[in-house]
Amino acid sequence: MDEAIRCTSEHEWVRAEEGFAVVGLTDYAQGELGDIVYVELPEIGARFEKGEVFGTIESVKSVSDIYSPISGEVHAVNHELEAHPELVNQDCYHAGWIVKLDMSDPSELDDLMTDAEYEEFISGGAEE
Repeated sequence: MDEAIRCTSEHEWVRAEEGFAVVGLTDYAQGELGDIVYVELPEIGARFEKGEVFGTIESVKSVSDIYSPISGEVHAVNHELEAHPELVNQDCYHAGWIVKLDMSDPSELDDLMTDAEYEEFISGGAEE
């Protein structure tokens, strides 16, 4: 995983990029969900607080909420996921990103887990 990525206990990742926060599901999460068949994307311009549900992701196994790792306004959504939700399985950290947020408070990134902390979290038997 990219060292610039921060993760939540709900298994979302976030990476600051060009002044925005790019958000997606971690490799662990997509692996646990199995084959992704649908991603509900939020509207551009919608505002979310840290920890608020901004969408859902559906797999052959289940439907799960997607939580905003930080507060902000939706700047862009990955429309490729509408036709190809499997991108989350194939390349969750790049082609499978879900939203880009205009961060309300970039310091919220400091409250999230680093790559090493997240790896320790999931190896400790983390289950949703």
